[in-house]
Amino acid sequence: MSKFTIKEIAEMAQTSKTTVSFYLNNKHEKMSEETKKRIERVIRETGYKPSVVARSLNSKNTKLIGVLIGDITNSFSNQIVKGIEEAAHKSGYQVIIGNSNYDQESEDRYIESMLMLGVDGFIIQPTSHFRKYSRIIEEKKKQVIFFDSQLYEHRTSWIKTNNYDAVYDATQVCVEKGYQRFILITADTSRLSTRIERVTGFVDALSDYQKSYQELIISDEHTDVTEIKEFLEGAIDPQEMTFVFVPNCWALPIVFKAMKELHLSFPQVGLLGFDNTEWTNFSSPTISTIVQPAFEEGLQATKMLIDQIEGRHKEDRQQVLDCTVHWKNSTI
Repeated sequence: MSKFTIKEIAEMAQTSKTTVSFYLNNKHEKMSEETKKRIERVIRETGYKPSVVARSLNSKNTKLIGVLIGDITNSFSNQIVKGIEEAAHKSGYQVIIGNSNYDQESEDRYIESMLMLGVDGFIIQPTSHFRKYSRIIEEKKKQVIFFDSQLYEHRTSWIKTNNYDAVYDATQVCVEKGYQRFILITADTSRLSTRIERVTGFVDALSDYQKSYQELIISDEHTDVTEIKEFLEGAIDPQEMTFVFVPNCWALPIVFKAMKELHLSFPQVGLLGFDNTEWTNFSSPTISTIVQPAFEEGLQATKMLIDQIEGRHKEDRQQVLDCTVHWKNSTI
């Protein structure tokens, strides 16, 4: 199939290039139904795909959104992306996605590449030491929405879930249900503000009940099931009810595997994690999890960004969404 130009599409639809451009940018207000149908028919018959570069030369906007995610492999990120893409598609935007793996150098490289592509704005899950904030907003004049993080508090726009409150409340429930020993298995909290919030919620809830806990820090890059098993064997007393909290989505299945291999008795030894709803509802036993409204978070982040790109809301905006707890058989 030959590649058509917008001029050729306009000629076949018996209209002007400007009218076709308005159609492609969803500006139909002053366009007759007959004209819209002619353009739609020609585009459908020719399979015409507008060039992002060409459109950017004739418009202030490229209709491109850069999305930077810490770890694209987990279910939370998948749902975030689905929400972003749904809202972007409805408004005529395309999405470019990068996976930073929580690494600052990867963050920087993706940001620079996306800036070169001319994205109109960014949706970013930042590390706790995100460095590109001021340059993107102040120098490059790009709109930025941070998600899953309250980075820089009120000087930016962000959307997140109530991680601290959700963990604090769930931990208190488990204390009141009779758990006596408490274990935290977490990755390095300094890499993400989300991790800090979750761990702090757990620690603060125990502190309010004057309870202590044991902690194992695991690696993001390589987590050894044997290491977790050895730690649990030393930390668990079969005579006391023990509660294990895993704040990292990717770590929950590894910890669960270690606990199963040790033949620990649930819910005498309780387990609470985050998300992973694609399998925790079907495991044996089913696993209690704190579930984030990830799809809604992606949807709302994109709406906030597009509003700012298109000038409907210029001020910084912040939004907190509520998590829910799915109590299952792994806890009392």
